[in-house]
Amino acid sequence: MRLDKWLKVSRLIKRRTVANEACDNQRVTANGRPVKASYDVKEGDVLELRFGERSVKVQVLNVSEHVGKADAPAMYQELS
Repeated sequence: MRLDKWLKVSRLIKRRTVANEACDNQRVTANGRPVKASYDVKEGDVLELRFGERSVKVQVLNVSEHVGKADAPAMYQELS
């Protein structure tokens, strides 16, 4: 699944266009390197998102096309 779509489905970023812009501005890294929105997300990937001063680091646990709002947090695990 594309990174921008995964970020939207997991609800880490609200809209796919915003996720796409974050990738274009190199605010998203996968396994330590900057990636584009077309990056293919796989289980086990470590993603880091930077929002201004705040940074969120997560490990991908699940990649699925359709997820309900209640199940979205089960798609990733936050790392410190």
